[in-house]
Amino acid sequence: MKKKMLLLNTTVLLGLGGVLSTPAYASTIQNMESQKSQIQNQRQDVQSNIKAASDELTRLQAEQDQMKAQLERLTLAEEENNKKAEKTEADIKETSKQVEQLEKEIKLLQEKLEKRNDILKDRARSMQESGGNVEYLQVLLGSSSFGDFVDRALAVSTIVDADRGILTETKNMQDELKTKQADVKSKLASLEDMKAELDEMTVQLAAQKKQKDALAKELKDKEAKNEELKASLQSKDSSLANEQSTLEQNIKDQKAAEEAARKAAEQAAKEAAKKAAEQAQKAVAAPAEKADSSSAKAEAPKASSNDVAPTSAPAPKASNVVTVGNRWIGNSAYVFGGGRSQSDINHGLFDCSSFVHWAYAQVGVNLGPLGSVSTETLKHAGTQVSSSQMQPGDLVFFDTYKKDGHVGIYVGGGKFIGAQSSTGVAIANMSSGYWKQKFNGRVVRI
Repeated sequence: MKKKMLLLNTTVLLGLGGVLSTPAYASTIQNMESQKSQIQNQRQDVQSNIKAASDELTRLQAEQDQMKAQLERLTLAEEENNKKAEKTEADIKETSKQVEQLEKEIKLLQEKLEKRNDILKDRARSMQESGGNVEYLQVLLGSSSFGDFVDRALAVSTIVDADRGILTETKNMQDELKTKQADVKSKLASLEDMKAELDEMTVQLAAQKKQKDALAKELKDKEAKNEELKASLQSKDSSLANEQSTLEQNIKDQKAAEEAARKAAEQAAKEAAKKAAEQAQKAVAAPAEKADSSSAKAEAPKASSNDVAPTSAPAPKASNVVTVGNRWIGNSAYVFGGGRSQSDINHGLFDCSSFVHWAYAQVGVNLGPLGSVSTETLKHAGTQVSSSQMQPGDLVFFDTYKKDGHVGIYVGGGKFIGAQSSTGVAIANMSSGYWKQKFNGRVVRI
């Protein structure tokens, strides 16, 4: 009887194992794992592409931010230069009025002097006719001009008091005339310099406006490209999300189906075993043992991640006056009189002399009060050397709208760095072209 029971139990267990280990079940699991691996690889590729696109998006955004900052600097520079142009126009008008007034005063003085000249001539003739002082008459006849006559007449000791008073007053009027004439010449020269500066500013404003418009167009194009890249990324992300959702649902459905099939097979095996046991019990009249089934263990995939600590390159540190200004290249704008306040410096707004002052200050060299720095003060700030002995760090001067109207820092190789009117801070070639023509040979070593 025991042998029959052992045989019966073995038959039931083998039948149950056969049901749970069918080739169809193993094939379904294998196909599911293969599909899962393929989709994981595909997802890794998509995620890699998304990361590359995101990096490009970040780069474009940083470039946009930089361009926007430069546009703001140029706009601010344009406003400041317009204010300067308006003030210069007002100064020209005021100086013109002063010149006109001086010319009127000079004309009146000249008329008075002509009347005095006639009076003195009459006095000399009267003295000659009355047999007066011959020396006085010789002074009049021997003078080369009326001014010469007045100077010589005052030296004659034998002049009557009345004539001496007239001559003295005439001499004072002549001196006043010379002073006013010199004042007129000085104001006219100043007026010409202001006009030249205004013309130069007008050209520079036009160049800055053109540069700003070009940057605006470039910014617009890059923004369009950025939006297109965003749309592409969003489409890829949506497609990936849908594919992932579909995959997860398929995997879930497949697992549910396999689980249902396994439970059905298990239930069928149990029922078959029960039926066989009942038959055996009837045959041997003894209780039959029910077979236990074992559950398959699913091995969960392990996810791993590699965290990479972000690294950043150390910020460049300027080593000397030749390279310290490189940080402003492409990040600055030229403003007449700019760079003399911390606000201007923070916004990268310089003129040529204030940039030189700032650059030397960064390496610990003080070139005098910032508020009054100019090309005139800088050309006396050190020792003048021959242009054939130029060294990096020397100041170089150029005749632009006036003599020594522009200054920069020599960097070597026939180039200099400075705040240029059309570009802001930039490195320019002084070995050829415009700057070679404008270089006047003045080199100052600090």
